[in-house]
Amino acid sequence: MSDVADIPPGELSEDEARAAHARIADEIRLHNEAYYQDDAPTVSDAEYDALFARLLALEEAHPGLRTEDSPTQRVGAAPAQGFAKVRHSVPMLSLGNAFDEADVGEFLARIRRFLNLPEDDAIDIVAEPKIDGLSVSLRYEKGRFVRGATRGDGSEGEDITANLRTIGDIPDKIAGDVPDVIEVRGEVYLPKSAFLKLNAAHEEAGAKVFANPRNAAAGSLRQLDVAVTAKRPLRMFAYSWGELSAEIADTQWEFLERISGWGFQTNPLSRRCGTLEDIIAFHTDVGEQRASLDYDIDGVVYKVNRLDLQRRLGFVSRAPRWAIAHKFPAEQAMTVLNDIDIQVGRTGSLTPVARLEPVTVGGVVVSNATLHNEDEIRRKDVRIGDTVVVQRAGDVIPQVVRVVADKRPKGATPYAFPTHCPVCGSEAVRGEDEAVRRCTGGLICSAQVVERLKHFVSRDAFDIEGLGAKHITAFHADGFVDGPADIFRLKARRDVLLEREGWGEQSVDNLLDAIEERRTIGLDRFIYALGIRQVGQATARLLARNYGTLDAWRAAMNAAQDRESAAYRDLLDIDGIGASVAEDILAFLHEDHNRQVLDDLDELLEIEALEAADTDTPVSGKTIVFTGTLEKMTRSEAKARAEALGAKVSGSVSSKTDLVVAGPGAGSKARKAAELGIETIDEDTWIDLIGG
Repeated sequence: MSDVADIPPGELSEDEARAAHARIADEIRLHNEAYYQDDAPTVSDAEYDALFARLLALEEAHPGLRTEDSPTQRVGAAPAQGFAKVRHSVPMLSLGNAFDEADVGEFLARIRRFLNLPEDDAIDIVAEPKIDGLSVSLRYEKGRFVRGATRGDGSEGEDITANLRTIGDIPDKIAGDVPDVIEVRGEVYLPKSAFLKLNAAHEEAGAKVFANPRNAAAGSLRQLDVAVTAKRPLRMFAYSWGELSAEIADTQWEFLERISGWGFQTNPLSRRCGTLEDIIAFHTDVGEQRASLDYDIDGVVYKVNRLDLQRRLGFVSRAPRWAIAHKFPAEQAMTVLNDIDIQVGRTGSLTPVARLEPVTVGGVVVSNATLHNEDEIRRKDVRIGDTVVVQRAGDVIPQVVRVVADKRPKGATPYAFPTHCPVCGSEAVRGEDEAVRRCTGGLICSAQVVERLKHFVSRDAFDIEGLGAKHITAFHADGFVDGPADIFRLKARRDVLLEREGWGEQSVDNLLDAIEERRTIGLDRFIYALGIRQVGQATARLLARNYGTLDAWRAAMNAAQDRESAAYRDLLDIDGIGASVAEDILAFLHEDHNRQVLDDLDELLEIEALEAADTDTPVSGKTIVFTGTLEKMTRSEAKARAEALGAKVSGSVSSKTDLVVAGPGAGSKARKAAELGIETIDEDTWIDLIGG
């Protein structure tokens, strides 16, 4: 089967595109959270950019996928907990990327096309080094610094005013002809020299060392103890603005000169460029200086100089049309791959990690690098003992680029990727369109268990009042809760809980009472709580409605393990469950550990059938297929109405289908219904049938 990742988005069906979009969007959200909230990026900039470009291409080819919650419409991740939230009066947007001279040339051409300028018309550009730090916004009222915030998700960030006041580059007051309100924006960074000293001190004290200066800057700036921030020699370069009560310049260059006069630091390497040749020469020049600079940069930002043109150009989704970031190529080095380890992520993903002979790449000693997945290992033919080329793409996560074939040792054998989880021994399987292999142990795998337990008690699952993520983490660390069933055995540990700091009789009894209240739960919430991959609330409800009881569902899924069985076809016939989702459900229930967890929970809980739909209707008990375009209600509304009236909605026509509702454009499903002699009606007749 071909990997849809290799197929141009325009050649994918709507279902294939939707599945690919959902998978990539979820992956990007996890990377955003790791980067913006945890200051611990899990992929390189280049990998992230490739994922984001694929998502944009999917939305370009299938516009219906571009929803408000898509990562392409947002910046970063939601603010982390611990600081008050700040709503940005003017969103803090991200930038589009250019990777070579052709991309930059196209950027200039797009500007000319948008503004209807002649091809030979010069566009004045301000070029600035792209600082690899933490973006902040500083609000001044009547010349006084009143609030500072992180970017957050672009719309809402964290209030870190007190921490920012410790940075010498940020003036408390600005004097002169200053607007009543101005938000100065820039990048906080930690100089490389300070970073090396900080890590040396941490290493000597046995504390955690930072991966790079950007992580160190972010970690320093988001300390709840301001005294810790004050000890770190943070710096800031200012480069733009947010809310502005009065205009202060006509060009980007004038703005930089103006804020420099107010005491802000602007990057001394910034330059005005009039041609593409000037721009590329500047990029080359800055790239050559990169290693000698006392701050990390990962590219150059180009901005249209004239502010009136910036206003005309405006924005597209999450980025301005008038600016772009030209990234630097990754730095590389050669070393020996000593071993390959498999790390299991919190969602069960098995990620191969190369253990390297330590080598310096871009001024940082690298001893580990990602190998991405088993397909990449096979494609590059990476073997233990090989000499490999390593790069730090985007100065974040090192990766193995290629093998130096003529240095391969004799006897080196191809790497056999494990088919079972190295942590819990459960099967590790691949989804239909995925390159990642995942552990199916979920509820019993120690690499995943805490996150799975947090999901199990979350609001839309068991929703146990007083048992939040913090308590789950603590109870698991103390050995009280190793699996979901242990939650319902906590009553036997009441005396031990009372001995814990911060727990009194009332709080312990309140928690135990809340747990007791959840011993009875609906089948749909129960299925959702299991955390089966791709099974959200809607899918859990579909399963509960179609199978009725836990025993019936489990029996059907056991039978459906035979992919030639009627039970498997019945599962695929449920409208909204495709082959990929079905495989994840069956993989979960195929694993003996998970079946044991279900047995355990079944003994402790009363799992109720989904609230019965209306059975006294013209369509109760019937299997209905909707096809074509519905004009008086959405497809989702029609399906919901049918289910509420006791019908089952299927995605395909078969001999079990009782009724087909066909709108304009109905094709193969309507033809198959006619061949099978199945009753077919139009939308108006359907509405009359169900009473409007």
